[in-house]
Amino acid sequence: MLDLKPHVLRYWETQFPGLSPTKNRAGNRVYEADELELIALIRRLVHDERYTIEGARRRVEEMNAEGTVAQHSSRALELSFLRSLQGELESLLDLLDPGRR
Repeated sequence: MLDLKPHVLRYWETQFPGLSPTKNRAGNRVYEADELELIALIRRLVHDERYTIEGARRRVEEMNAEGTVAQHSSRALELSFLRSLQGELESLLDLLDPGRR
């Protein structure tokens, strides 16, 4: 959904206290909506804004102190969804009109 490898998520779980998904009977991680939003925020900070893990952790802590982490996280998830949707639509356009590029 957020184009991240499982080992990256597992590492982030060790680095960000807000990430602690529960596990189902099979031992698979089950992320809640707020955790998905936080993952999207961390991804934006690390991949798009080029923060280090330490810098991203500090930035998330700052947002937490300001009370804005939920807003930023929600927005990051929305942007991630829109990027994904745009990619899928472009792929569909390529299928419908192969010579368009």
